[in-house]
Amino acid sequence: MPGLQVSLKYGHVKRPKFFMNFDYFQGNSLSDLFAADVTDANYAFILNYPATANWVTYPNTKKYLIQDGSDEASKTSYSQICQKEPWKNLAVLGNAIPGIVISPAPKLLLEYWHEHFGRDSNIETLKESLYLDCLNESARIEKLITLFPFDYLKPEKHAVAPDTHYHILSKPTLAELGVPCPKYQTYNLDSISINDIELPEFPYLIKTSHGLSGEGTYIIQSQSDLDYCFAEIKKYVESRLLSTIIVSEFINNVVKNYCVQFYISKTGDIKLIGVTNQRVTDEGNYIGGLINYRHDMSIFFDMIAAIGQYAHSCGYFGVIGFDVLQDRDGYFYVIDANFRVNGSTPLCLQRHTLLKLGKEVANYSSDYRIVGTLESTLKTLKSELERKDFIILSAQESVSYGKIYTYIYGILTGETLEDMQRIEQGLKDKGLSL
Repeated sequence: MPGLQVSLKYGHVKRPKFFMNFDYFQGNSLSDLFAADVTDANYAFILNYPATANWVTYPNTKKYLIQDGSDEASKTSYSQICQKEPWKNLAVLGNAIPGIVISPAPKLLLEYWHEHFGRDSNIETLKESLYLDCLNESARIEKLITLFPFDYLKPEKHAVAPDTHYHILSKPTLAELGVPCPKYQTYNLDSISINDIELPEFPYLIKTSHGLSGEGTYIIQSQSDLDYCFAEIKKYVESRLLSTIIVSEFINNVVKNYCVQFYISKTGDIKLIGVTNQRVTDEGNYIGGLINYRHDMSIFFDMIAAIGQYAHSCGYFGVIGFDVLQDRDGYFYVIDANFRVNGSTPLCLQRHTLLKLGKEVANYSSDYRIVGTLESTLKTLKSELERKDFIILSAQESVSYGKIYTYIYGILTGETLEDMQRIEQGLKDKGLSL
C-alpha cells in the first residue's frame, strides 16, 4: 500500500497488569499542579488555542498546522477560542501562575469564582492584535505553558519545546506510546494523492494530524461519509493547513469511553488527576464527561506508566489525558493522547472539594443554556450554586431571536448518580437546559 504505514505490532490487551502505584494529586488548581515545575523561571499560561480564521492576527499556518475548520464558515469561533474555553481553565488556574487571556472574563463571573473557589486567578489581559509580540518581547515572562505550540511565539519562550510538543500531539504518534491502540496507517499528502489511498471496508476512521476539539475526525460508514470527508480534507490541503492523515481501524461493540488524566513532572513523577466516562455525539464530538471520584484507576496504571515514560523521555511536562475505549470483551484501545490540559481537567480538579461535601459523582458539560443574563442566572441558581450542586466554569451572554441567553460550561454534582439526576431535574425546572 502506498504511503507511510504505521500500525501497532502487538494485538489487544484485555486488562493491564500494573507494576507501579500512583497517588492522586492533592490540590485543586492548575497552579498547584505545575507548582514544583515552574520555579526555574517566570512562567505564564496562554489559555487560548492558536487558530487560522481571518480574525486571527497570529494564525498557525506555517509550521504548527492546526485543523480548526476547513473553510472560514466552519472555523472555530472567536467566542469559543478566546472566551468560553480560556475562561473555563481560568476558573481553576489559581493565582501562582499568571493566565494570559485576550478577552476579559465578565466581572460577575470573576466575583463568582472568588466566592466559590475561594481565590482569585492571576490574570493578564493582552490585546489579540499584540499579545504574542508582547510576550516575545517580555523580559518578565520567560516561559509560557501552552495547549498547542504557536507559530508566532519564539521557540525559547515555549515551556515545552514546540517541535516536541507538536510531534507528541500528532495522531500518528499514537503507535510510539507503547499502549494498545487501533491499527492504523499514516499518509503524507505531500507525497500521495488522497484519491490513491487504498481504503479498508466500512466502517473505519480518517483523522487529520492535529484536529481541534473533534474537528478533523471522520467516521466513515458509507460512501457519502467518505465523499464528505474527502471534500473536507481537500479544502484543508488546498489551504495548506494539512499534510498528514491517518486511516484507522474502527472499534466495534464499545461499552466504555474513558478519558484518563494525570500529571507528569519534569523529574518524571506521576500524579493522578482522574478518569471520566466521556460523552460524545453520534459524530464523535466531545460534549462532556461523567466522573465518580471513587473510581479505581488501577486498571489504567500500566498505560499511565508507559505514556508518562514516553512523555518524560521527550522532555514534556504537564497534564496528559488519553482516551480509552473498552469493548464488551474487556479489551482496551487507546484512541487518542492529548499532551495538554483536557476539556474535563477542571472537572477532575474538583475531586477533593466535592468529596469533603460528600459528593462522589459529577458531570461536566459545555452545552448548558438558560434564558436571561448572567446576573439573573446567578440569582435564579443561587441555592444550587451555594450548595455546589452546580458549579459554573465559564459563562457568556448571547442574543438569539431577540432573547438573551447565558451559555454555560458547568459541573453538575451529587452524592450519588440518582441524587445528581434529582438535582438536574430541579435545575431544569428553573430553566437550565442542555
